[in-house]
Amino acid sequence: MKLIQLPTQAFEERLKQEIEENPALDTGKEELDSIDDDLSNEYDDDAGTEKIEAEDINIDEYLSDDEVPSYKTQANNYSADDEEKNVPYAAGTSFHQSLKNQLNTYSFSEEEQAIAEFLVGSIDDSGYIRREIIDLVDDLAFTANVFTTEEKVVSILKRAVHTLDPIGVGARDLRECLIIQLKAKDSTKIRSLAIEILETAFDHFVKKHYTKLQEKFNISSDELKEVNTEISRLNPKPGSSYAGNNKIAEQIVPDFSIKIIDGELDLVLNSRNAPELHISREYNNMLKGYQESNTKSKSQKDAVFFIKQKLDAAKWFIDAIKQRQQTLLVTMNTIMHYQLDYFLTGDERNLKPMILKDIADKIKMDVSTVSRVANSKYVSTPYGTKLIKEFFSESMKNDQGEEVSTKEIKKILETVILEEDKKKPLTDDKLSKILKEKGYPIARRTIAKYREQLDLPVARLRKEI
Repeated sequence: MKLIQLPTQAFEERLKQEIEENPALDTGKEELDSIDDDLSNEYDDDAGTEKIEAEDINIDEYLSDDEVPSYKTQANNYSADDEEKNVPYAAGTSFHQSLKNQLNTYSFSEEEQAIAEFLVGSIDDSGYIRREIIDLVDDLAFTANVFTTEEKVVSILKRAVHTLDPIGVGARDLRECLIIQLKAKDSTKIRSLAIEILETAFDHFVKKHYTKLQEKFNISSDELKEVNTEISRLNPKPGSSYAGNNKIAEQIVPDFSIKIIDGELDLVLNSRNAPELHISREYNNMLKGYQESNTKSKSQKDAVFFIKQKLDAAKWFIDAIKQRQQTLLVTMNTIMHYQLDYFLTGDERNLKPMILKDIADKIKMDVSTVSRVANSKYVSTPYGTKLIKEFFSESMKNDQGEEVSTKEIKKILETVILEEDKKKPLTDDKLSKILKEKGYPIARRTIAKYREQLDLPVARLRKEI
């Protein structure tokens, strides 16, 4: 169960760990020698040599006369994708190091240099300084042994840090960030008006109280629209725009791949989930050597007992991996056929209501097993790489009494909002009525919940000039 829960990259790490800890386990694509047919015949109950007691080991369990012994079972790859694709990470200067390098172009005293570097070190990945100036003054005293004042810290912040590239870094809030960027541009009537609006009526602007802004600044709707356009071109998170930001990017390795071939769905398990494993050749030779020996000393018995333990662990691990592969495939195959219409079209409105129990009942496994697969696995589809749990959703009844997926309803709601008149955006009450007309009787509070899940703001904040 633990192996099933692991995504591909974590599974590979677990595999490496097991191979390192168990010398009887080996991996690779080498051709294995079969054990000689007469080996198992040489070692039998009639031999006149000393034998290990019954409670010890029956070596024949490990040295069979089959063409390929059971413990050499290899897990075949499920995909032709044998080439391991690693995403290279570009080396470069970090965001904070770039800012510190820029400070070298300023003429600072030793104290000012220490303050400036401390301020740069306090900038978060979005480009903001979130802490209060008084707290920074205290930290400078305790950690850098620099005793200064709030006024001096603010002076260096505005004189140096706020001029660093990308413009807008070091701001203490969104308002200051936008103003810094506007002031760095060539002055125009609209930019001056935008700065004034942000400095004196920021709340009205973010809440889109356009009528109040027009009255307060005695401007036309066209002028306000130009201001809005100018501000919308600014970067609210200047730190995130730094191309050399070497924050480690997460690489998603799909556990499955679904393709459409001649109108039919084709499901493949990532080959990295199906390693080729076998028992180490050295351990095979150890068993041969023991069997061919005429005398069996105590040390030999102990050695073979150790080998038995490692062989048992290796056989168990290979079997566990095979079970993992089978469980992953049968679970994903069932999900794929359950959501056949979606995988053939890519239209989320075709997603059927599906809960964990629906799949668990079909594959006759526990709900927890399906949950482990759904919550940690990704599938590559013609429509992008998806987390499997995204295909699960609760159901609601439409006006025809049919069960429909909540994902279908959310998609319709999103479409209605995208197509609305942005000068007169639809309220949740109106959205509820529209969906009811489309056959989905949903209460206003449910509309509000779905809208928030889709990360869509209320009508007032969707309004455009």
